Amino acid sequence: MQDEVARCLALLAREIEAHRGDPRARRVTPAISSREMRRQIENRYGDLSRGRPLRELTAEMIRLLREWNVQITHPRYFGLFNPSVKPASVVADALVSLFNPNLAARAAAEGACVLERFTLERFLGLLGFPVETSEASFTSGGAEANHQAVLTAMAHRFPRAIEEGVGALDRRPVLYVSADAHGSMAKAAQASGLGSRAVRRVPLDGRRRMDPEALGRLVSADRAAGLEPFLVAATAGTTAAGAVDPLEAVAIVAAREGLWLHVDAAYGGIALLSRRLKPLLSGIEQADSVTWDAHKTLSLALGAGMFFSRHREAVARAFGIEAGYMPRSAEGEEDPYATTLQWSRRFLGLRVFMTLAAEGTSGLAEDADRVAALGHELRARLTQAGFTLLNDSELPVVCFTHPRIDAGEVRGLDILDRVLRSGRAWISHVSLSGRFALRACVTSYLANEADLDCLVEEVRAALNGVGRE
Repeated sequence: MQDEVARCLALLAREIEAHRGDPRARRVTPAISSREMRRQIENRYGDLSRGRPLRELTAEMIRLLREWNVQITHPRYFGLFNPSVKPASVVADALVSLFNPNLAARAAAEGACVLERFTLERFLGLLGFPVETSEASFTSGGAEANHQAVLTAMAHRFPRAIEEGVGALDRRPVLYVSADAHGSMAKAAQASGLGSRAVRRVPLDGRRRMDPEALGRLVSADRAAGLEPFLVAATAGTTAAGAVDPLEAVAIVAAREGLWLHVDAAYGGIALLSRRLKPLLSGIEQADSVTWDAHKTLSLALGAGMFFSRHREAVARAFGIEAGYMPRSAEGEEDPYATTLQWSRRFLGLRVFMTLAAEGTSGLAEDADRVAALGHELRARLTQAGFTLLNDSELPVVCFTHPRIDAGEVRGLDILDRVLRSGRAWISHVSLSGRFALRACVTSYLANEADLDCLVEEVRAALNGVGRE
């Protein structure tokens, strides 16, 4: 068995080395249909009553992962917020799988908990939150962190609801997000018992940011209608267009109206590492809670979200619970299961710590600045090629269309389909106030200007080739 494991590790090592080489010779998108994938799986693994050699299985899974999925670590993946992965993150995940610590109870994983807290405190410092009185935790991603924000805000504002439920409240709570906010806030409202109708969508300004004056008017109208406004969630880096809500102006409204201010910086948090981009997030230090996804911008593996709150007592009220069967922690130390939504939890923080320690904040800041610069360069090249830009962001999210799409001569989805079928690049599409847009986001620290040229070439070729098959 030891020889078998050694051979598997050798295969894995070769694949890791291959990823460190130039990946541009590989397709970004698979060249096989899902029906054919299923057929091959049925043929190979239809009978699972007996085991297969681990080395053979490893080789087949490497092929599956390499050829059957969109390669989101490819430098020409211009899609959602999924970056290429630094080697430190790969090593970290292998170590975590080997030792398999469970971070539910501190007593069972003391070293892991100490290292996670050390790491999270570095991010608390970047946010301007007081380390001594703030709570922070790793989550599976931004959706879970946003859910924790809603529950923590409820515990802070409506302590009665934690014991008796929201039905015991005299007035119905409502919360506010921008029209372009991530859907996880609405999901959090649904899952926490508030209901989807408790979510108020605030209109956008000309740069697709939350309009603070419109927010104030909505709050006043809801109070007059007998509702109870309690939270506003600003976004730093919207998924659709990379917009950053005016945090300082939203913070003024939140303070005036007595609202919990949450900032969903799942994507835009990376700006805090960059001297040039940091002013975009001015005002985030006034937030009551923040979401930040390390896996979106720090070039490490899914999923490593982070939740921060400057109100430790509210977090304890929201998630605190007694469990006599859990190992007892040292006096004065909170167990992770009593301060988060999760119970049993993987050692998520190791991939963040090792990437941070291996690259340094200066190295990660250089990556952020370079990727942002490529975003600006992509805008220039698309404009030069005759495309029309539809968003304005310092972050590398570029939404664009073409006069022929606007005129109805060609369908934007047909252009997208041709780009994806080429296998040379991956982009997505989005609706901006009902208007179709192609969306390209520079996500990989490996990307360069030649990759931008490839993307523009493929989009232009797709535009010219639609209807000529």
